[in-house]
Amino acid sequence: MTTKPTVALVYFNAGGGHRAAAQALQALIAQQQRGWEVQLVNLFEVLDPKRRFKQLTGAAPEDFYNKRLARGWTLGMAQELKMLQRAIRFFHESIVEILQQHWLATEPDLVVSLVPNFNRALCASVHASLPGVPFATVLTDMADLPPRFWIERGQRQHIVCGTPRALAQARAAGHPDERLSLVSGMVLRPSFYDPRLADPADLVKARRALGLDPARPTGIVMFGGQGSMQMLKIAKALKGEQLILMCGHNAKLARQLQAQGSDAPHAIVGFTAQVAEHLQMADYFIGKPGPGCLSEALHLGLPVITTGGRGTMPQERYNAQWVREMGVGLVLDTMRGIGGATAEMLARLPAFQARVRELDNRAVFEVVDIFDALMKRAAGLDLPLPQFTSDSSASRAVETTGAGLGNSA
Repeated sequence: MTTKPTVALVYFNAGGGHRAAAQALQALIAQQQRGWEVQLVNLFEVLDPKRRFKQLTGAAPEDFYNKRLARGWTLGMAQELKMLQRAIRFFHESIVEILQQHWLATEPDLVVSLVPNFNRALCASVHASLPGVPFATVLTDMADLPPRFWIERGQRQHIVCGTPRALAQARAAGHPDERLSLVSGMVLRPSFYDPRLADPADLVKARRALGLDPARPTGIVMFGGQGSMQMLKIAKALKGEQLILMCGHNAKLARQLQAQGSDAPHAIVGFTAQVAEHLQMADYFIGKPGPGCLSEALHLGLPVITTGGRGTMPQERYNAQWVREMGVGLVLDTMRGIGGATAEMLARLPAFQARVRELDNRAVFEVVDIFDALMKRAAGLDLPLPQFTSDSSASRAVETTGAGLGNSA
């Protein structure tokens, strides 16, 4: 009896982007009828199955992070990250032991990490419990945050990078090219490759359904699945501009935006699975420099206005630099300058949109092809890993291995 190959996709719910990438890969594998079994592995549930952390503190570990995002409290996260990393290294042996038991019980044919900080333990646990089973890390950030965030030294694993910057960092950390892959961007859900509002008449109808003027330039404001209270100030500063305000799970924010009012149509949207459709209704994007938000907007043709100052989370600061390098939007120190930036965006909108159209992100398809090759090679087939033609983002981005790229301890 032949069993299906099993792919374990490791994620957690801090921020939502890691879970979204896992679900995107799962959806494409099913869509392509690969014949694989996909296991979505919530790392925190494996490490703490009885939820003792929540019993002691009243909240799951990721809840603290998500609540800070919703309130816009991002200062101090660099110091907190170092404390977290020290704790992970202190409990390394215990974490590896728990993970080993999980892999022995589930016996996957490929283990894929879509999370940072835990990859040393994940890699060690796979090799100790399932010799010969490949372990891969797919970065869901545009670059690493050395040391010990995504890329660890001295590990036998495959690393999938979405930008030349991340690839250079992996090389600088000592990983050979045969264990590295460069794909054309961040992993997006397959639904983003099947636009539902391609017909102009459908677009007009959709805008009207939200109470928007179909002929008026429209911005969309997004700060991830938790929203952000920063959106109140943005909406107030842009009360004369037509906006779609995506609040996610933040019902309090939606109520406050509704009460605030505006001089131009402001469509206030709560949590929805129709993110791609709402992005298609807009002409430009305003939001945090999260890799998922930026990539979704750019893939659907929207230039971006984002931030890259002291309040930006450390792991997202390169994303703002990437926006500048690519010429696909405007980067502010803070959203206090959003009024002037929006005026500039509208004045230069056709030029920005032309730059955005040069991008071609096919990462979700490329990553699944890499999974296929890794499992076939592990089964003894002498196959090369697929190579992908670098898109415009790869060819135009600055690729260096100088200061700031190394993973020094």
